[in-house]
Amino acid sequence: MIRHLAADRGVDLGQLHGTGRGGRITRADIEHAAAPPGPPAEATTQPLAPPGSPGPPVDATAQPLTAAGPGAGARVRATPYARRLASELRVDLTDLHGTGENGAIRAADVHAAAAARARTEPRERGPLPPAPPDGGRHRPAPEPAAAAHRGERPGGDERQQRSAAMRRAVGDLMSRSKREIPHYYLSTVVDLAAALRWLRERNQGRPPSDRLIPAALLLKAAALAGRDVPQLNGFWQDGGFVPADGVHLGVAVSLREGGLLSPVIHDADTLPPEALMATLKDLVRRARQGRLRGSELTGAGLTVTNLGEQGVEAVFGVIHPPQVALVGFGTVVERPWATDGLLGVRPVVTATLSADHRASDGAVGARYLTRVDRLLQSPEAL
Repeated sequence: MIRHLAADRGVDLGQLHGTGRGGRITRADIEHAAAPPGPPAEATTQPLAPPGSPGPPVDATAQPLTAAGPGAGARVRATPYARRLASELRVDLTDLHGTGENGAIRAADVHAAAAARARTEPRERGPLPPAPPDGGRHRPAPEPAAAAHRGERPGGDERQQRSAAMRRAVGDLMSRSKREIPHYYLSTVVDLAAALRWLRERNQGRPPSDRLIPAALLLKAAALAGRDVPQLNGFWQDGGFVPADGVHLGVAVSLREGGLLSPVIHDADTLPPEALMATLKDLVRRARQGRLRGSELTGAGLTVTNLGEQGVEAVFGVIHPPQVALVGFGTVVERPWATDGLLGVRPVVTATLSADHRASDGAVGARYLTRVDRLLQSPEAL
C-alpha cells in the first residue's frame, strides 16, 4: 500500500507531487523521494543495499540522512526511527557508530548513547524538541536494545540500561501527551454473558491452543466501533484531525524486562476473531523477543490496552500522540446484574475510553462505547 510504503521509507506524502493519472502518487514517486541525492564527485560514500535486501529484524528500512546539529552536512546511515529518537533524546548521530547492516545507526545505538551520556552528565530538563516534519503520525513505540535485535539475552547491567532508556523514552512521550492533549475519560460496564456463551460453543472440539479467548472479541469490537465512529480513529496534526486510512489497532504490550511496545494489527476490522487472535499472539511473542518489523510498529490510528490478565478491573490510559483516543479493557468479573427485572450474576467487563477533546467530545466518546457494548451483545456478527 502507498501509505505503508511511504511510512517504511520515511517519506512525507504531503510533500510529494504525484506523476500518476490525476496526480496520484505512485510507488515510483515514493522510491524517487526516498532515494538520497548523489554525492559530490570528490566524496566517497558506501552505496545503499538494494531495496528488499535482508536487514535486521526491526530496523529493516535503513537509509542515509543528513544529521541535524553540530555535525550537520555529514552523511550518516540511520533508520527513520533512529533519526526521530535522536532528535527527542538530543543525540548527535554523527558521533555514533552504527551496529546495523552496512554500519547503519539503529534505535538501539541511540538508546545506548543516551544512556551513556546520562551516566556521565546530569540529566537536563527542558522543553521537548519540536515534532518531526510528518507531525509524528508514524511514530513507533520504543524499540528493544541491540542484544534483543540479535536474539541474545542481555546481561544484568545491559538489561537495566535498556529498561531505563526505554522507560525514559516512554515517560517523555507520555509527559508530552498529558501536557499537550486535553484528555477526557468515559467508562461503561458491558455484559459478556452472550459473548462468553458464544465462545464456549465456538470452542467445542478445538484443541486448547486454538481456542478463542475473550480478548479476541474485545479487540474485534473495538476495531468495528472505530470504523463506525471514525472521529476517534486518526491523528491530530497541524491543528486539525486527520482520519486514518483504515482501522489499524495498536495493542499495548508490556515487556518482561520493563517498558512498552505498541505493535499494530493492520485492518483489524476486516479480520475474523480467529485471525485476529492468531495475529495478536504472534505480535506479542515477537515483541517480547525483539523481532518486530518496522511496518508492525507504525500506522496505528487507535490503541487498545487490556490489563485483564493482571486482574485490573478498569484502566484509563494515556493517549499515544498523535493519535486521539485509547481504549481500555479490564478483567472479566462476575457481578450482580438485573435483566428484565430479574437479578442474577453475570460476567461483565469495564470498557474505558481516553479521548482528545480537540478532536471529539463526550457525545462522540459515548457513542463509541455504546457501539462496543452492542457489538458484544451480538458476538455472532463479529
